[in-house]
Amino acid sequence: MSDGSEKKGLWRTLWSPSARYTLGSLLLIGFIGGIIFWGGFNTAMEATNKEKFCVSCHEMKDNVYEEYKQTIHYSNRTGVRATCPDCHVPKEWTHKMIRKIRASNEVLHKVLGTINTPEKFEAKRLELAENVWRSMKKTNSRECRNCHDFDSMDFGRQQRRAVQQHIEGIDAGKTCIDCHKGIAHSLPSMTEVDPSAVIGDGEKH
Repeated sequence: MSDGSEKKGLWRTLWSPSARYTLGSLLLIGFIGGIIFWGGFNTAMEATNKEKFCVSCHEMKDNVYEEYKQTIHYSNRTGVRATCPDCHVPKEWTHKMIRKIRASNEVLHKVLGTINTPEKFEAKRLELAENVWRSMKKTNSRECRNCHDFDSMDFGRQQRRAVQQHIEGIDAGKTCIDCHKGIAHSLPSMTEVDPSAVIGDGEKH
């Protein structure tokens, strides 16, 4: 029998109205299709969860990425680097899906050119920063705590000022983002919301 005849015979068997084959064939097709779909879906998810993807648009690469490269999260004595998704994408699957769905709004603004120039980006910096701070506050700085945890801190190795602030933060029920807003990116000018707030030369806290 030729290859063409064998293929036709297989398809006839798979799609035959015979109850003997139909249910099993449909289950087999569904199972294989599910594996292919899930594999493709997860591959796409992982591809969009890499720093290379995060900085593939110039809005990120030319602005916040350049700032991040000057911080301890990018380069430090231990060689442990926190990348964009480490800080901005949850690891738990459900929360990750929610974050990815919300990220579709960022695609829209990419198309609209909302922050496609340094000037536009600076004009929106405070609003963008406050969105991130609000989200991190709501989750108790969940992504920070993937690496940093109060229970794991060795206060004996911290500077006296840091020990005091961490203890006060624990007692007050504060979360990481309450004090470390400028740890990976330059802080926006806060004069719009508080005229007394003066931050000099991109000060990091």
